[in-house]
Amino acid sequence: MDTAIAEWQARAEALKPLNLKQIEGPLGELSDHLTLRSFVVGYEYSAADETLFKTIRGNRVAHAYVKQNLMPNLCRWFRFIEEVYAPQVVTVQSKGKDGKAKDDGANYDIGLQDVGDGTGVVTRFPPEPSGYLHIGHAKAALLNDYFAHEKYKGKLILRFDDTNPTKEKQEFQDAIVEDLALMGIKPDQVSYTSDYFDHLYEVCVQLIKDGGAYADDTAQDRMREERMDGIASARREASVEDNLAHFEEMKKGSEEGLKWCIRAKMSVDDPNKALRDPVIYRCNPEAHHRTGSTWKIYPTYDFCCPIVDSLEGVTHALRTTEYNDRDAQYQWFIKTLKLRGVYNWGFARLNFIRTLLSKRKLTKIVDEGVVTGWDDARMPTIRGVRRRGVQVPALREFILKQGPSKNIVNMDWNSFWATNKKHIDPVAARYTAIADANKVPVTVVGHTGGTTIEEKAKHAKYDLGKKKVVFSKDILMEQEDAQSFAQGEEITLMNWGNAIVKNISHSINPLSAHGFKTVTGLELELHLQGDVKTTSKKVTWLSKDQNLVPVELVDFDYLITKDKLEEEDKLEDFLNKKTETRVKAVADLNVADLKVDDVFQFDRKGYFRVDKAFQHGEPLVAYKIPTGGK
Repeated sequence: MDTAIAEWQARAEALKPLNLKQIEGPLGELSDHLTLRSFVVGYEYSAADETLFKTIRGNRVAHAYVKQNLMPNLCRWFRFIEEVYAPQVVTVQSKGKDGKAKDDGANYDIGLQDVGDGTGVVTRFPPEPSGYLHIGHAKAALLNDYFAHEKYKGKLILRFDDTNPTKEKQEFQDAIVEDLALMGIKPDQVSYTSDYFDHLYEVCVQLIKDGGAYADDTAQDRMREERMDGIASARREASVEDNLAHFEEMKKGSEEGLKWCIRAKMSVDDPNKALRDPVIYRCNPEAHHRTGSTWKIYPTYDFCCPIVDSLEGVTHALRTTEYNDRDAQYQWFIKTLKLRGVYNWGFARLNFIRTLLSKRKLTKIVDEGVVTGWDDARMPTIRGVRRRGVQVPALREFILKQGPSKNIVNMDWNSFWATNKKHIDPVAARYTAIADANKVPVTVVGHTGGTTIEEKAKHAKYDLGKKKVVFSKDILMEQEDAQSFAQGEEITLMNWGNAIVKNISHSINPLSAHGFKTVTGLELELHLQGDVKTTSKKVTWLSKDQNLVPVELVDFDYLITKDKLEEEDKLEDFLNKKTETRVKAVADLNVADLKVDDVFQFDRKGYFRVDKAFQHGEPLVAYKIPTGGK
């Protein structure tokens, strides 16, 4: 390993020139090397990672190139090392016109317009109650909260964009409120677009009267084609009287009204297709979860947003860059309707590899039973990642680290879970579990004290209290460990001391899938005076003479098999066939006291969150928490 580390440290020299043509090849080689790796050498952070990271970060040309995400494997590794290990780098910074050094990193000094002393800043988070919040929504919510309450001393509005009764439910609305509270987001005001339905209707009527909107019954596919090709609708020049009559039919929810929609008369062929006469009202006779059957017509988000933002005093509409083309549309409404001005600011949405963040697709896999619900641990919802074991402070830290940058990056989950590991390690007590499959009975020679119990620290570094460790001559051990032992070898029994392998019993069955004979029993002789530092194998074990707790250890894989689904990709073609693995095991008696949501570590197995506590007759169910490594 030392040789490999030295080799990569030497190769870092090729990344120092301030010339892209010279370093592009070596960067490509490093990216290829990192295809299936989290670290440059081996399975943990080493001097090779540190040297390469510092070299790239210290070279403004190399750093700028990596930030473009043109080499995804390299970018994934770079961000992971930056966020988790944060090597200190001395960089040669470029200088601005004033002669001062410019900071290459993302920050929150993004130059929001006309903020004054900050007390007048008003932001809003406008979720549609048609599903549970996912981590993409969390970024939008946290950034709006940050600018309203931390960067400035302003106000945050939570406004439910409840304009589509077909998709929306009270259940989703309640869940959004709960999840925001969980993330520490406290809006100063809660409102609903449905509070403004009367006003929005009157605005639309006036817009029609002023010649700024018209009724259209063009078939949806045809309308889409005409908008793409810059062709005016046959209804575009209809009279005000006809347009109002059709709008009235829509308001009644009549059979005739269902055929029509209202479109803003912006442009037929503007290069920005968002300005090509967008739909601003639709007919929908379904009952609304707040207003019941009062309304049969509903305004679109693009129509409501600038109007209600202006009415509620919003100063800065912060939203993801996917709305960039629609900002011109937003400002058209502000100007045409003579509304108080609102500034737009875009930031990059939070994208992760092999992750669905489309609410439509998430709804589909929930409805079709691919997952158990919106809070399934495989879902990228706030509830899903929490059930997987993320801690709320880690979620906030990770998202706020991304900042309001406009650079769109398809992130690896490793950096997300590595951030979480920093939060759970100090609070995760250590316990022991042995897999049921082929567990090995072991006799410990030299233990003459019968069955004894000692108190040991739950964590070697942090004071988390004590746990009970039971010692006896009859113990259990993992088959995998037992198969690795040699006659006469000295090993270390964790929390006990050294022992020498005196006898190994094998079955007479054919070779197992691992290429080893199954070990059916072991005899160990205690050698407690032995030095634990000299042994290469530190193994877990459990005394059989205790109330062993049955546990079920659950691990998960990505829901989809492709890093990023394209528009033309069919979801069904890329759904992972096997995303859940369950292993039955037994654990030490302390585990019986764990409660739902407790986070802990099984020695040599990883971190877990309790999803279902132990009850007599039913095992404790624990979800494995990823840590950002292999």
